[in-house]
Amino acid sequence: MQRIEDALQAYPETFNRGNLDALMKLYEPEATLIPQPGQVASGTAAIREALQGFLALKGRMELQPIDPAHIVQAGNLALVSVIWSLSGTGPDGKPVTMSGKTTDVLRRQSDGTWRWVIDVPFGIA
Repeated sequence: MQRIEDALQAYPETFNRGNLDALMKLYEPEATLIPQPGQVASGTAAIREALQGFLALKGRMELQPIDPAHIVQAGNLALVSVIWSLSGTGPDGKPVTMSGKTTDVLRRQSDGTWRWVIDVPFGIA
């Protein structure tokens, strides 16, 4: 994941495998996730709990760039926006579909890989 695009490809691939431990490795330990508007999950334990809810849908996630300017990089930081969709099954057995436009911040690590620092899947209004 030496390129931001590699991280963006790894996220849905890892999510779709349902591998929570591998998904957590895509986040910095002190990262923040906004799993839905008005909720904040900061740090590894809170993000893990929030992602378990999404993974429980046993769904399929897809990402697509918005346009060529969907990545804005400044040194070791990058602001990323993509359109995502998730289709799965709710606890009641009924189909669930979600989608959004992210506003995310990733940081290049000392080994050259990129990890999420701020993950806002429903974007910032």
